[in-house]
Amino acid sequence: MLSFLCCLNSPKVLPTLRISTLKENVEAFRRITIQPRILVDVSRIDMSTVILGHKTSAPIIVAPTASHQLAHPEGEVETARGAAACNVIMGLSFMSTCTVEEVASSCNAVRFFQTYVYKRRDITELMVRRAESNGFRAIILTADTPRLGRREADMNKMISPRLRNFEGHTSTEVVSDKGSNLEAYAAETLDPSLCWKDIAWLKSITKLPILIKGVLTGEDAMKAIKAGVVGIIVSNHGTRQLDYTPATISVLEEVVHAAQGKVPVLLDGGIRRGTDIFKALALGAKAVMIGLPGIYGLAAKGESGVKQVIEMLKNKLELTMALAGCCSVDDITRSHVKTDKERFLCRM
Repeated sequence: MLSFLCCLNSPKVLPTLRISTLKENVEAFRRITIQPRILVDVSRIDMSTVILGHKTSAPIIVAPTASHQLAHPEGEVETARGAAACNVIMGLSFMSTCTVEEVASSCNAVRFFQTYVYKRRDITELMVRRAESNGFRAIILTADTPRLGRREADMNKMISPRLRNFEGHTSTEVVSDKGSNLEAYAAETLDPSLCWKDIAWLKSITKLPILIKGVLTGEDAMKAIKAGVVGIIVSNHGTRQLDYTPATISVLEEVVHAAQGKVPVLLDGGIRRGTDIFKALALGAKAVMIGLPGIYGLAAKGESGVKQVIEMLKNKLELTMALAGCCSVDDITRSHVKTDKERFLCRM
């Protein structure tokens, strides 16, 4: 398991032309230093937090990622059980290979549902309503995909598993002789006209709170709050959309300042260690999302692997908090970290 996680620190895991952003998502954390406090009673460490009213054992959410059956035969069901065993929230992808109902019935846990908006709005509405009726607690709108980014690693070799959520509702069989089948499917289905006013439409079809994923600027954070979302996820889509976007940790503070405490801000991208979680919390994130680490755990050992990955991150976060002099996540403040920009200014 450790060897799987170690290889996550190398951009060679996904050898594509988006390597610059992929590498930067991870490297940017290394340029942030931790400023510990000494002689603090840390005999008891509490990592628990509350996210949108739901208490969780740690500020960690399993990010919604597609097609888990590519990693394990039981797919998202195993991921859900691993997250539930650790008492953390899981995000289920719109493009999951297990159905909403299968995941909902697999275990008792808090789950959020991630959605895209299709040209056929009735498909998106159906999926959102299915999630709500099956006990999901929030909707995550992915807003950075009007078109699919150029994913060279997928071209001509992408294996497309069955998207069983859509069976009987829309075709999932799109074959193209140019590029990848995934790209062709996205071009046929995703709605490139999606804009801020459409959040009102999404709110009209569900009673669930809506978070928006894909925010990288303070400007968009303010627009998101004005549109009525209850949470913001700072994300560059795991670097799978636009290359040369900033590392998410490098823009987190800008988004947090723009949000002004009106809604929680979550960070997605580049999390590989407990120290990364600590740094994100210090810069204002309410919690972090983990994508690749969970997938690697799933591929290695199924439910047990997902659980091991989460527990490794929790254990390292707990140790970091103890050594930094923080007894709870609320004790982690901006003064506990220094960015490379701050260190540069100090030398001037």
